[in-house]
Amino acid sequence: MKSQKEKKHQTNKEPSKFKAFLKRKDIEISFQRYLIDALSFMALGLFATLITGVIFETAGQFLPIPYLTEVLAPAAKGVAGPGIAVAVALGLKAPPLVLFASVITGFVGYELGGPVGAFLAAVVGAEFGKVVSKETPIDVVVTPAVTAITGSIVGSLIGPGINSSMIALGEVINRATELQPIPMGILVAGVMGITLTLPISSTAIAIMIGIAGPASGAAVVGGCAQCIGFGIQSLRENGWGGFVTQALGSPMIQVGNIVKKPIIFLPPTLAGMIIGPFVTTIFPMESISAAAATGTSGLVAPLGVLAQMTASGYPAAEIWIKIIVFCFIAPAVLTWVISELFRKFGWIQHGDLKLHLENM
Repeated sequence: MKSQKEKKHQTNKEPSKFKAFLKRKDIEISFQRYLIDALSFMALGLFATLITGVIFETAGQFLPIPYLTEVLAPAAKGVAGPGIAVAVALGLKAPPLVLFASVITGFVGYELGGPVGAFLAAVVGAEFGKVVSKETPIDVVVTPAVTAITGSIVGSLIGPGINSSMIALGEVINRATELQPIPMGILVAGVMGITLTLPISSTAIAIMIGIAGPASGAAVVGGCAQCIGFGIQSLRENGWGGFVTQALGSPMIQVGNIVKKPIIFLPPTLAGMIIGPFVTTIFPMESISAAAATGTSGLVAPLGVLAQMTASGYPAAEIWIKIIVFCFIAPAVLTWVISELFRKFGWIQHGDLKLHLENM
């Protein structure tokens, strides 16, 4: 019979073995890994498939080039599920066999549960695939099978329910914005703008909830205010190269400076919140949900506005004026004015927004 001391020692030893196993498999159960890293990579998968398809479709309609609208656009949109899953698996640092088998989990998850289903299927499939990877002599069979089976089961059983809940939440937000356009315009622009700059995927959130109507317009200007705004307010520190990097790339590269001095977040956020109610009331603006929370990064949000408002029958001249004014000019002017006031009061000082672009 083992003594009480020996039993206690064995009990303490088992969790440490489990932790060591998880570490060896690079499985980290944390908010950072699943809701920041995985969601951020999900956004990359969406950009490479669904959003690229939207760009092809929009460009093909205006140029016009039938090959873009009839071949490339449908193909890009059609592989959104696998694209999400492979991107998420990559973000979770999955080995090759798990990565490739995630195509199956993404396809099943997306078909049954939309983007949420694909995301959940990808996460579960990738993690279980990592658990069994290189643990058996028939790894080439076991690893893809476990990845596909576990991921697709979760995507099939849980994905539809959560996807429906997210869509219901989106419908509440969309409806609330229609009923209370001013406060909701302020709120949506502010929240979506903040999530665009923080290491949380605003694109994934917008697609998951199916943001639409006036709310999508508020999301657009909130995101554009962050991209254009951070570029403008840091112009004296980073020059035009820094402006282009943030306006057409991502203001997320300012996160380090935001952590050091959070007040630099206010000028572009306030600019977006000021513009938001205008596009939900007097100057209505809409976007497809896939592009609503992307800001001016890659000009995706303006293209999303162009696609949605053209489909809704708005005159071309009106659409272009709104895009130019509310996605570019208004965010630049408002952010510059607010940030200059902050600098005058000493709340923002020279160097607070400095980026070390040479190290990127």
